[in-house]
Amino acid sequence: MANTYTQLHVQFVFAVKFRAAVIDPSWKYRLYTYITGIIQHHGHTMIAINGMPDHIHLLVGMRPDQSIAELMQKTKQSSSKWINTERLTAGRFAWQEGYGAFSYSKSQLPAVIRYIERQEEHHRDRPFTEEYQHFLDRAGINYDQRYLFKIPD
Repeated sequence: MANTYTQLHVQFVFAVKFRAAVIDPSWKYRLYTYITGIIQHHGHTMIAINGMPDHIHLLVGMRPDQSIAELMQKTKQSSSKWINTERLTAGRFAWQEGYGAFSYSKSQLPAVIRYIERQEEHHRDRPFTEEYQHFLDRAGINYDQRYLFKIPD
């Protein structure tokens, strides 16, 4: 893209289906490496990645030639297939439908990186559902509480 210059930084947040805490410490870094490869394969830059057993945060430097929706669809689809192929969970693994995508300026990146790196510390006091609603509220995003997280049938 000649003469196209962008500075797009997006934090993605998405959860394991039903918020099941199945991302095990024994293989989470392999998952992060795999997801980083997906992001890089699509020409984007992984700035930070971390999570908890029930959810994950990615901070990505985005190129403008792919939509957020397409990148998330490919990331979640490919990583869940990898987890299932590797048989890393007892049952079938799936990500929750949907995701959060929050944009940041370059000056905000150090704070966002620290936040992502310190997930374990943040979640000592705040569960994921509360954290996610805080992100939505802080961004001024209207949402219906009934549709934030899929409840098991």
